[in-house]
Amino acid sequence: MTKYSKIFTFLLRLLALAGTVAAVVVMVTSHDSAKVLNLTFTAKYSNTPAFKYFVIVEAIAGAYSLITLFLSSKNLFRRLVIILDMVVTVLLSSCISAALAIADVGKKGNNHAGWLPVCGQVPKFCDHVTGSLAAGFVAAVLYFLLLLYSLYNVLDPLLL
Repeated sequence: MTKYSKIFTFLLRLLALAGTVAAVVVMVTSHDSAKVLNLTFTAKYSNTPAFKYFVIVEAIAGAYSLITLFLSSKNLFRRLVIILDMVVTVLLSSCISAALAIADVGKKGNNHAGWLPVCGQVPKFCDHVTGSLAAGFVAAVLYFLLLLYSLYNVLDPLLL
């Protein structure tokens, strides 16, 4: 790997780390409550399994990013890192999809199932979830770019 390639990879990993950490922090701090007919309802990320899954996967991806920032770029580790990059990219894609599905139901409801939208009652919670999903999506895109760049480096067209 050339010097510029290592710098580019390091920057992509650093940005992906920032995206995953931001997604976790914003999602974990998301909570709001609403009062309906003298009953108080609290909305937290931990009330929804899809949001828990999102936080867990983003935390795993952030820890993985931190570890790979300090890993050497020896051939043995480089191939393992590419495989793990693919696994993390797929996990990020799945957790974003699950969390987006729940967020959409929370925002728009589902007339066929009789579920009402809740974002009108807990807007602070919905804003935090939206910000967290945006940061998570950025991290997933960065990991996808990192995966493509790593595969390009492994399958160097000059060697073929």
